[in-house]
Amino acid sequence: MIRLAAALTLCITASSAAQNYPYPYPSARPIRMMVPAAAGGVTDIAARVLTPRLSEALGQPVVVDNRAGAGGIIGTDIVAKAAPDGHTLITAFDSFVSNPFVFRKMPYDTLNDFAPISLLIRGPQIFVATPKLGVKTFNEFIALAKAKSRSMRYATAGPATSSRLSVELFKAVSNLQGDSIFFKGGGPALNDLLGGHVDVMIASAGLVLSHAKNGRLHALAVTSRARTALAPGVPSISEFYPQFEAQSWVGMLAPAATPRTIIQRLNIEVSNTLADPAIKERFNMLGYEIAGGTSEQFGEWLHAETKKWSKVIRDNNITAE
Repeated sequence: MIRLAAALTLCITASSAAQNYPYPYPSARPIRMMVPAAAGGVTDIAARVLTPRLSEALGQPVVVDNRAGAGGIIGTDIVAKAAPDGHTLITAFDSFVSNPFVFRKMPYDTLNDFAPISLLIRGPQIFVATPKLGVKTFNEFIALAKAKSRSMRYATAGPATSSRLSVELFKAVSNLQGDSIFFKGGGPALNDLLGGHVDVMIASAGLVLSHAKNGRLHALAVTSRARTALAPGVPSISEFYPQFEAQSWVGMLAPAATPRTIIQRLNIEVSNTLADPAIKERFNMLGYEIAGGTSEQFGEWLHAETKKWSKVIRDNNITAE
């Protein structure tokens, strides 16, 4: 009888914690949403779109804390070592899974020191070509790349960036050779592509889509598994090479030992926010699509992304140092 009463008390307490999160309720401390990047980027925007909704739903202040540096490692490490009480969360971007393989020393384990809450948004990259290359379709590019006497020149935002990783994955699955040209950021890479000094680039939709729409670049393919409404009529690379998929993304996580009831409550509130058409429209304008899903699905995504990009990085000896 005593054991039964204890079990019932535990269930009631867990239920109360979920309903009154952050627990104990009300809490004197605000919930901190760590953004391991500078203000103004898509990760920061995603956090600032979500936090007012979370604050209203939870009846608790949720504040954004930007801690940029070391490719996101500085801010991410703070969350890894924070108390798992639901008061410290992180909005992470796609380098979250590649950092352990491009930096020699990491202060945390990305798969074991965090609890996934929800994938928030995904953004397909666009495979674009300078008009000077003389191709307007992906089929034309493949034919030219196979016949060309010199290697294609792929612009990238830097040696350990997502644009470079996507290029190396593409070269591996297509067996098409090419030279990866490293720039100090997406802007300089784009400028050389617009000038015709390099041939092609795989870049975020937000960076290149407007140039494709006005004819300064040709959009040949998208990197998502399927076609996207962000680039109507543009095929996906996977239609030609089924092994290929590469997307930018942003997701929310908590320290690893955060109670399951808190993770579930946060996932529900995030899902409710992402279902708002106004939120969808805002992210679409940035070149991203709403993702959402369960915490388990986000965990599976992280494992799959880690497996894929770790191989690309090791096969090409890619380092950020």
